[in-house]
Amino acid sequence: MTQKTVKEVKNSLPLHLQEFIVEQDVTQYTPVDHAVWRYSLRQLKNFLSTAAHESYLDGLEKTGITVDEIPSIDSICAKLSEFGWSAIPVSGFIPPAAFMEMQSLGVLPIASDMRSIDHILYTPAPDIVHEAAGHAPILINPQFAAYLKEYAKVAKNAIVSHEDLALYEAIRELSDIKENPDSSDSDIQEAETKLESVAKAMTVTSEATLLGRMNWWTAEYGLIGSMDDPKIYGAGLLSSYGESKECLKDPVKKIKLGVDCIDYNYDITEPQPQLFVAESFEHLKTVLHDFSQQMAYKQGGIIGLKKAIEAKTVNTVQLNSGLQASGIVVDYIEEKGHCTYFRLEGPTQLCVGGHELPGHNKDYHAHGFSSPLGLVEGRQDCLSWASDQELMAMGLHIDKPAELKFRSGVLVKGILKGKNRTPRGELCLLTFENCTVTYNDKILFDPDWGVFDMAVGTSIESVFSGPADRRSYGLTDSFPQKLVPKRSYSQEEQSLHEIYQSIRNLRDSGTIETSKISALHHQVAEQFPEEWLSRLELLELSHSSKATELIDALTVELRNLKDSHPQFALVIEDGIKIADQKI
Repeated sequence: MTQKTVKEVKNSLPLHLQEFIVEQDVTQYTPVDHAVWRYSLRQLKNFLSTAAHESYLDGLEKTGITVDEIPSIDSICAKLSEFGWSAIPVSGFIPPAAFMEMQSLGVLPIASDMRSIDHILYTPAPDIVHEAAGHAPILINPQFAAYLKEYAKVAKNAIVSHEDLALYEAIRELSDIKENPDSSDSDIQEAETKLESVAKAMTVTSEATLLGRMNWWTAEYGLIGSMDDPKIYGAGLLSSYGESKECLKDPVKKIKLGVDCIDYNYDITEPQPQLFVAESFEHLKTVLHDFSQQMAYKQGGIIGLKKAIEAKTVNTVQLNSGLQASGIVVDYIEEKGHCTYFRLEGPTQLCVGGHELPGHNKDYHAHGFSSPLGLVEGRQDCLSWASDQELMAMGLHIDKPAELKFRSGVLVKGILKGKNRTPRGELCLLTFENCTVTYNDKILFDPDWGVFDMAVGTSIESVFSGPADRRSYGLTDSFPQKLVPKRSYSQEEQSLHEIYQSIRNLRDSGTIETSKISALHHQVAEQFPEEWLSRLELLELSHSSKATELIDALTVELRNLKDSHPQFALVIEDGIKIADQKI
């Protein structure tokens, strides 16, 4: 398969998705960033060699992801294209709707940002360790890759509520603040309070929320295999050295994966108390299929309308004639379990097959759209199948007064001005002027309101998230964009970067002189007495050059730092353990 570049992938995506793609500036990564990456990958490869699904380490190699430096996303994209996928760089969180649409197209969004040293074990914000070292390698497994693409196709149909959007914004804000080294304790506290307030105010558990939980317990935090000896395949665990070490231990409850995983909420800022075990990657598809049968895009009808009304976001109502109306669903009339009239408010778009009908964009239908549904008197089947001759036999002539009476009692009277058919020939829209629509003496449309475009159809086949033609509709509230700001560094930080770069240069030189290690050690001890990661890197070099005195001195210093900085005790001790290993 031909390798693809990021530029080629970007140009192939719809315009509304291209806006989230950024340039990965590899020069933005500091020597400290590369050291954090290197530490993370060394620890992950060491532990996951036995704890991860067999595809993982193979995937690291096949996607070109190495230990020593933060990878180029363009390089990952080229490697993934050999497996039917590609990758693009994004900045931090992107909206779930955009993320899922990209994945449904076989495109993996990779956050190009790098976690800070303070969050080396785990960061709540998306970063290149999570995306590149977590998600990308497992995509070489064809069964999992197929599941992930299928999941994304289902998820992009999931109805998103306005409360979901508020929660997403609060989570993103807290994650960004926590990852920013310049944030104060009060900044973090304020963001945590805001998130807690938004979470408590939630009244709707949307389809998007439930599918988000399924994604969390599978692609992000999933285990696979036997209940007694499961392996890790979820990217959140594969990229979180701290949690991956703990997740297989007994205190973390293991539950066989089923649709009921959607009943378990999660906290992205805390380790998970339970995890779900899939029997195989095919098992994932079965669970996904079982849940999808409950969704509005498959059920349609009154169930779908109720979910859309509850959501208060832009969704699409698709009729059996093929017509799609995209807007905010606000009302409907029901008779004997069937919808006989529905109404959308605000900018509304009319489409067929995901393509906007000429002249029926959200500007034309700026105030909404409404229409009766059901069988009309005098016909035994849907009006959508009527030929032009049959329409004329019913008194429906262009530029002539016409009347349609529905069996529900809805009456449409006006001058017929036009009709639209789908590419397959179904009648999907009739346009009337000077039109009155009534139902049991209630006026549903008045001639003073303008032209009446009447949808043709007897039933609602599907209700799904977002506009049918996103390219024409444009961005909605579910597609907000926000970039992670670039950091500026103090003189002291720049001096530290120079030390890390010198350590890297020494490692890459091929000839590691003890005197140079000693000089760098002295510099660290003099200028940065609290620095632990640079000491670990020097300890590795000391083992390589068999500098016994330096090994002893650095080990003592690191153990002292471990005692005085308990938040880094685990990473320091584990770093000491593998300092002499070639990984």
